[in-house]
Amino acid sequence: MDRLTGVSKILRKNMTREERHLWYDFLKDLPLTVNRQKVLGRYIVDFFIASKKTVIELDGTQHFQGEEPERDRVRDQWFQANGITVLRYTNLQINREFDAVCLDILRHLGLSQP
Repeated sequence: MDRLTGVSKILRKNMTREERHLWYDFLKDLPLTVNRQKVLGRYIVDFFIASKKTVIELDGTQHFQGEEPERDRVRDQWFQANGITVLRYTNLQINREFDAVCLDILRHLGLSQP
């Protein structure tokens, strides 16, 4: 097992509160296969929907500090160059605007409201 696969297994077992909320209260019930903590290239993404070539990332405060914004920009460019759409939401959005986030995801995936 390579290093990223091992890390992704650990991350799946230790999801953040916001990742658990989005997963258990929305994503796992979608009529699409959604992978958690999926290795794509040299990255691990929070959620990946292969049939829609879409990554969903939840950003905590660390994503807005130091070199993280630049790392996220480079990472997003790699995904875009590989035909993958990246949807980013903050933990604050998950906590305060959960329904709006879910509707936005549905819209991007071309699915209707449940």
